[in-house]
This record gives sequence, C-alpha cells and structure tokens, in this order.
Amino acid sequence: MSLLPILEYPDAALRRTAAPVAAERFADPAFQRLLDDMFQTMYEAPGIGLASTQVDVFERFMVIDVSETRDQPLVFVNPTIRERSADLRVHTEGCLSIPGVFADVTRADGIVVEAFDRHGARFELSVDGLLATCVQHELDHLDGKLFIDYLSPLKRDRALKKLEKLRKNRE
Repeated sequence: MSLLPILEYPDAALRRTAAPVAAERFADPAFQRLLDDMFQTMYEAPGIGLASTQVDVFERFMVIDVSETRDQPLVFVNPTIRERSADLRVHTEGCLSIPGVFADVTRADGIVVEAFDRHGARFELSVDGLLATCVQHELDHLDGKLFIDYLSPLKRDRALKKLEKLRKNRE
C-alpha cells in the first residue's frame, strides 16, 4: 500500500463530477489496490472519509471509517442516496482537501444509501448521525461540491482566509 496525494482547494479538479464505476473494475487488482491505498491515505491524514476525486480519480467511489478504533472500513461504489430524513443535524465538518478548516454544516440526520461494495455486491444501508454526515460529505465530493459551498458568503470567506493563513504558516 502507498499514500496518495490529496488534492487541496482551490484545485479545479475538486469541482469535477465523477463518472460511474464500470462493472469490470471490481475484478481489477489495480482497483482493489487503489481502495487499499485510499484507506491508508485516509487513516494517515487522519480523516474519516475520502472520495476518489480527492485523490485525482474521477470515478464514483469513496472510503469511510467513522469508528474510533479505525476497524470498520466501508467502501461505497456508485453510491446513491435513496431517502433523506426530514430531521436535520448540524455537524462541525472538516475536509482533507481543505486542511485545518472546520465549519458547521446542516445536513439530513438520517439517510438510506444504496451502493456496491468493493467486490461489486449491491447493498443498502440506513444510517444516521456522523456516518450519515460523512456519506453526504463524500458524495458531494463525487459531484464536485465542497462543504464550504454550504456556508454563507461571509463564513466561506472567513474559512478561506483561515486556510490561506494556515498555508503561509506551513511554508
């Protein structure tokens, strides 16, 4: 396994929409290695979710593990949200592509997501709380949307100024 470079805002590639994964990809050893590399990259970052578009791959898949023990890896290939609860929840979100910036985002508290696992088996999952937030966040990446897009112009401007300041301090 190896670490993958994570695209950072304002890279224009983060705004690209990912294409569906073709059925033959599931049997491709390179695809399976890529999933493993994405998990390693996500864990090392550290993060709880990583969409393919964040590592410059424009196919619809993502990896997630919201467990504290980092032992419940989930793969979602060609994910679709089938239902969203009317109940909303505010989570403080961050993003590996916008490192060091966090903001409150309101999303559906519960969702039903349909996807394929890493081997091509279709599944449906009803989730809420942090996992629901994470799925929605990563699915947004596959559609070229970032969590800062949910912020008011003033809050987005503040978040981006903070990102710029953090980058200058890293140099």
